[in-house]
This record gives sequence, C-alpha cells and structure tokens, in this order.
Amino acid sequence: MGRTKPTIGGQAVMEGVMMRSPKFTAIAVRKNDEIIVKKEENSSIADKYPVLKLPVLRGAVALIEMLVIGVRALSYSAGIVAGEEEELTGRDIFYAVALAIGFAVLLFIVVPTVLVKLIAGDVKSHLFLNLIEGLIRIAVFLLYLIFVSSMKDVRRFFEYHGAEHKAVYCYENGEELTVENARKYTTLHPRCGTSFLLVVMIVSILLFSLLGWPGILARITSRVLLFPLVAGISYEFIRLAGRSRSPIIKAISAPGMWLQKLTTREPDDSQLEVALEALKCVLSGGDTLAG
Repeated sequence: MGRTKPTIGGQAVMEGVMMRSPKFTAIAVRKNDEIIVKKEENSSIADKYPVLKLPVLRGAVALIEMLVIGVRALSYSAGIVAGEEEELTGRDIFYAVALAIGFAVLLFIVVPTVLVKLIAGDVKSHLFLNLIEGLIRIAVFLLYLIFVSSMKDVRRFFEYHGAEHKAVYCYENGEELTVENARKYTTLHPRCGTSFLLVVMIVSILLFSLLGWPGILARITSRVLLFPLVAGISYEFIRLAGRSRSPIIKAISAPGMWLQKLTTREPDDSQLEVALEALKCVLSGGDTLAG
C-alpha cells in the first residue's frame, strides 16, 4: 500500500496564499515582480495535550488555531503589500480573533434567533422554530457572501482563493507543481472553509432542535456554548468529504461546493505561481525561506 500523503490546507491572504501542512505553515506574497515567502514550523496545543487530537475535539481546536493563524497571515501579507515590517502582538491577535468571533455570534446567532419571532408568529412547534432559525441563519450567510463577493477589492482575494484550491488539487493528484498543471483544475474543493461553514449551519439546525425552544437569552447562550461541538462535528464531515469517493457524501457536499462559486474566482498564472510557491515551501523540509 502506498504511503498516504499529508493533508494540505490553506487560505488566501492579501496578494498571496497561506499553505499549511502537518509540519509547516508558509505564506507567499507577491510584491511587484517578487514572491516573498515566510515559513514557520507548526505548534499546536494538541501536541501538549494529545486528548485534543480525538475526533470532534480536534475540530474545535483546529478552528480556533486556524482563526489565530489566519489573522497573523493576513496581517503579515498586508504588511508586505504596504511595505511595513511590523507584525501583530499576541494581544493584537487576541483582540482581532475576539472581534471576529463576536461579529459571527451577532450576525449568525443573535440576529437569526431574534428574527424568528417576527417571522414565525404564533408557531408553537419547537422543531419548526429551530428549522426557521436555521434557515434564517443560512439566508444571512448567503446574503453576506453575495454582498462581499460583489465588492471589487475582494475579487482579487477570491482569485487567490481559487489559486490555492488549484494548487492543492495539483498536489493531491500527484502532478508536478507547475502553473500549467495546476491551471486545469477547478477552483471548488470539498475541504474549503466555505463548505465547512455551510456544514456548520446544517449541523446546528439538527443539534439545536434537540434543545427545545427556551427563552431568547437561554437560546443565545446555549448556541454559543455548543458551537465548539457543532464545529467539531462539521470538521469531521469535511475531513471525510475531502477523502471520500462515495456518491452519497458527494451529494451531501454539493451545496457547499456550489457556494464556493461565490468565494472563489479563476486566478491568473501569476497568482497560481504564488500559491504553488507556498505549497512547495510547506512540502520541503528545509529551513525558513525568504525572498
């Protein structure tokens, strides 16, 4: 049996791509005609506490760690583009992640559960009320993506998102990591964060339906407290979808793949080159690279 390839994931950053392997994280950013690459060795709290590597638990840990890594990567890339060297402090990262989580709680938990009463009227069925809340949450998510994807400044960011996916597909199919090979692949990938967020919405409907329909404060509190469990379950499904060839799994994953048409765009060759540089960097075992 052949050796299993390590799983590679990543995200778009300002004028670049961040790639992450089990051992390394690399950020490649284009500045004029130069591609600047920064590489770091990964560290995770799960390495210190192995129990956090158990299914479901690892998903909640991965989500928080990726938020932190993502904020750092975006800050670094923005600094490169702007010609500034200063990086975020630990306190800055904490505030940025807290702000992002607070915004998500407000938009995707507080707003939907408050709006239910305006839409549901005198409906008493707890199952139906939770379903309506979940559908509102999905609608808010879709409207948010449509709004963001319509912004001209975001389009280039989404092109790098597409470049990241094409580069990963090239690697997963065992091809030489060249622009020509990567170009032919789709920008839609089953392990994308966009698909993950849609799975989170669906899992939350199923899980929250088991809680009945308590008062609004209890609803908001319970949803916030259970979010790590929702994220953990969703993470396991996305992992399965990324390696499964089952037609059933593919059918369940299809809505998330369609949704990526809002968050990815076809990249040009220069953007593919950046994504491939980040990917090559995390696959190499050498020292930190620059320039």
